Amino acid sequence: MPSSHVRFQDKALIPQISLRATIAGLIIGSLVLISNFQFGLQTGWVSMMSLPSALLACAIFKQVWPLIFPNTAVFTDVENVYVQSVAVAVGTGPLAYGFVGVIPAIENFLTAEESGNTRTQGEEFSLTQLLLWSLALAFFGIFFAVPIRKQVIVREKLPFPSGSATATLIAILNGSEILQEVSPKELEEMRARRLREYSEVLSSDNNALARTAEYNSTVESEGSPHSSSPDNTRESDRAKSSASRENSSPIYLPPENAPTYEKNIKFLTRTFLVSSFYTLFSYFVPALKAIPVFGSYLSETYLWNFQPSPAYIGQGIIMGLSTVSYMLFGCILGWGILAPMARRFRWVDPDADVNDWERGVQGWILWTSLAVMVVDSVVGFVVFTTKSIVGFCLRDDKRDLLESLLDDSMESMLLEEERVLNGSTSMERRGSTVKLVSTEQDHEVDSRHLVKYTTVISGLIVSSLICVVCMIYLFGIHVIPLYSMIIALILALFLSVLAVRALGETDLNPVSGIGKLSQLIFALLIPNDAKGGVLLNLVAGGIAEAGAQQAGDLMQDLKTGHLLGASPKAQFVAQLIGASWSVVFSSVMYIFYNKIYDIPSSQFRIPTAVIWIDCARLVTGRGLPDMAMECSIILGSVFAILSLVKNLYRDRGYKWLLWIPSGVAVGVGIYNSPSFTIARFIGGCIAYIWLRTHHGDGSAKTNMIVFSSGLVLGEGICSIFNMIFTSVGVPHL
Repeated sequence: MPSSHVRFQDKALIPQISLRATIAGLIIGSLVLISNFQFGLQTGWVSMMSLPSALLACAIFKQVWPLIFPNTAVFTDVENVYVQSVAVAVGTGPLAYGFVGVIPAIENFLTAEESGNTRTQGEEFSLTQLLLWSLALAFFGIFFAVPIRKQVIVREKLPFPSGSATATLIAILNGSEILQEVSPKELEEMRARRLREYSEVLSSDNNALARTAEYNSTVESEGSPHSSSPDNTRESDRAKSSASRENSSPIYLPPENAPTYEKNIKFLTRTFLVSSFYTLFSYFVPALKAIPVFGSYLSETYLWNFQPSPAYIGQGIIMGLSTVSYMLFGCILGWGILAPMARRFRWVDPDADVNDWERGVQGWILWTSLAVMVVDSVVGFVVFTTKSIVGFCLRDDKRDLLESLLDDSMESMLLEEERVLNGSTSMERRGSTVKLVSTEQDHEVDSRHLVKYTTVISGLIVSSLICVVCMIYLFGIHVIPLYSMIIALILALFLSVLAVRALGETDLNPVSGIGKLSQLIFALLIPNDAKGGVLLNLVAGGIAEAGAQQAGDLMQDLKTGHLLGASPKAQFVAQLIGASWSVVFSSVMYIFYNKIYDIPSSQFRIPTAVIWIDCARLVTGRGLPDMAMECSIILGSVFAILSLVKNLYRDRGYKWLLWIPSGVAVGVGIYNSPSFTIARFIGGCIAYIWLRTHHGDGSAKTNMIVFSSGLVLGEGICSIFNMIFTSVGVPHL
């Protein structure tokens, strides 16, 4: 039965885990993983791609699947949630397992002494070693996320903007119900505004009244909350509803046009083809990847080039103008001011190649980038933690708050509804339902669809044991002592909670900053003279980053499922299946990249790996280059103050906060080459213009994300052809 014909509280009963959905999720996720590998090794940037994954799944099962298997079950919105959950778990593997950061850092930059004489510099991991490494990091973050779901999603109702946007798209594509969580005041304001708009429509359109009467009749016949009784009871219910309308009852809205998956698929397909063409063409014409628009001197000396990459522009569209503006500020600061100063005053070797991480300006400005990002992360962590502790101490229901972490028995509630009839498409007339839920109410599925706390505890124990055993086997207990792994896992648990809350409030999972923060904390706990201290620091940071990444991904997906009434248990299974496949596929893909390309190189600069190794060396006592310490202290102090102000007043809604740059974004702009940032800034400008020119169009942001996702996926996926061309020696033009 289609999900649109099932009561919201019963949607979790719809079959969601199926062979077809699992295979589709693994295929879509594998495509996302290939894309993320390409951009992760180039820039350190990866994307969850949850929204395009949901769109692709809907296209597969609503357009292609019925042609092949016409008599199979209808594809539902909750099954769509399951597919995108599997895809996200697969696609984020390159970051979660450290294949764009920690692993390249260990392979390419770690000396024998820093590794405790367990490895030599330049020694590559074997496939078996990569599988064990990935297996060690693959699951504990998933179990970290489950116990805090009820607190951050059900009780606090943190927005998780990307998860909410994905839920909205899935509801539109499938014509199904979705929760909309609003405060009682907002609920009343929305009702008043809608009634005013409705009155204006009726006064300006003579046919509106007839259409509305037809619509209300349709809603009642399809099973509104007040239409399941006999006629006399129904009239009584209507009377009661009318009497209480001013306080809590729903209102019926006039028809609205909604984007369909056909329209979005056209967006995705066209941008995918454009980006794919650029990718293949740029292989044969490599000059396209570094156009010296600022002159040959700036191009050769400070990498001031322009790369018209559709994917980079698409990433900028997704990031938004404010973030890419901060990155551009960091780019100008690093490559336009600090780098020329370092060469001018001979703080670096002026004859060194710009790509020399050891003696050139690129390696020197990296320290200022690191200082800015670490300070921003630490200040944000302190402010956020302090606010949480103070808020907890002021709560009257502390006991209920603590019990809610492992409580999975809350009964389902019947909530008020508001039905919205969407416009018709070329294929059928689609209706979607918005369930307005007051933020003062806790809405939860039946306990049968929740992950039991016994599963969580046993899973945490088993996954932690796997992590400890694999790490000790890979590097030896004399370098990775047992107590250090226990500390790393406990630290990862607390930092994962921070990541989830930050993601829920800001839509930004600060995994990079969390990795650096864990390195800093771990250095304070482990003696600097410990054998293989740098390697141990890298491993601890990788564990924290993996936990934060996976916990954030699952919580974002759980928010999507919560708004659509999907089963949390099914999404939990999806994450486990996706992570299991990602362990294998990520390891294989990394082997391919290592065999085919020279890493690091001008094409794959692995800047994140350099950040990891430099941070590990810094916190374990290694000295800095000339004047790097002084510049780092000055910039770090400035951004500590800026970060403190921004975090203290973040919730006040002040517009001037936009003018205070994010330290993490500025740091990314410093350590990445200008071509990375310029293209993204263009994308951010496009996003700003797009939203301004489509002001009032509720589907504009969704269309924009789909548009940009096609650009990212096209270049990322077609990079596999460039890999093949390189491996067989196809010549450039």
